[in-house]
Amino acid sequence: MMRKLLSNELNRLSIDDFKKSEKVPIIVVLDNIRSLSNIGSAFRTADAFRIEAIYLCGITAQPPHREIHKTALSATESVDWIYYDTTLEAIEHLKGSGFNIISVEQVDGSILLNDFKTSSQEKYALIFGNEVKGVEDSIISMSDSCIEIPQWGTKHSFNVSVSIGIVLWDIVLKLK
Repeated sequence: MMRKLLSNELNRLSIDDFKKSEKVPIIVVLDNIRSLSNIGSAFRTADAFRIEAIYLCGITAQPPHREIHKTALSATESVDWIYYDTTLEAIEHLKGSGFNIISVEQVDGSILLNDFKTSSQEKYALIFGNEVKGVEDSIISMSDSCIEIPQWGTKHSFNVSVSIGIVLWDIVLKLK
């Protein structure tokens, strides 16, 4: 018979141990995300996959904030983050640091996520765009490539927090 594991059986890292641990070489870039719940969810997912950091850009709110904390569940304390006035500034920094810039967006010539090839020799910056407008056009043009999550329904879009979970799960698995 199966049973749920107790909290002490999950071998969770302490925040200090998380900070000292080796991270997956991915930076999640939030390009003008307006929903505080989506921001909190991004932190929680980044913590779960032990992502290097989150870059908060433009109108994306910054911790500490009660509404972010509700969904982040303290992941704002474990996951490193930096705020940039514009996504362009963040991308310029990442390009200068040798990151492969990947926008998650439906564009002409995008690569389906399941077809996207990774390399353990690469560092990745994954750009997730505004809930209504998506990734800024200027950022798409600076990207090394764009990836798209295959979909077969009528809506052709996911909530940004769902997209972050799907994309990180896939790419982290490929890198490991």
